[in-house]
Amino acid sequence: MFVIIDLINWVLSIYIYILIASAVLSWLIAFGVISFSNPNVRQASDVLRRLTDPVLNPIRKFLPLIGGLDLSPLVLFLVIQFIQRELNVILIRAFYG
Repeated sequence: MFVIIDLINWVLSIYIYILIASAVLSWLIAFGVISFSNPNVRQASDVLRRLTDPVLNPIRKFLPLIGGLDLSPLVLFLVIQFIQRELNVILIRAFYG
C-alpha cells in the first residue's frame, strides 16, 4: 500500500511540474518572448497541451475566464495539492496506527 501511495504522489508531483511548464510556455508565447513559429516551441507546446488539456478542459467548462486569465491550472494545482495532503495523512495514519 505504501508503494502505491508513493507512486501516486510521485506522479502527481511530476504533473504539477508539467502544469507549471505549460503555463510558463504559454506566457512566453503570449508575450512574444519566444516565437510559436519555431518548430521546437510548437512541438513542446503541443506535447504540454496534450498532457494538460484533457484534465483542464472539464475545469474550464465550469470556470469562466476572469479578466482574460485562465485560472483552471491554478484550480487543478490546488486540487492536486489537496489530494497529496490526503495521501500523506493516509500514510501517516497507516504507519503510526
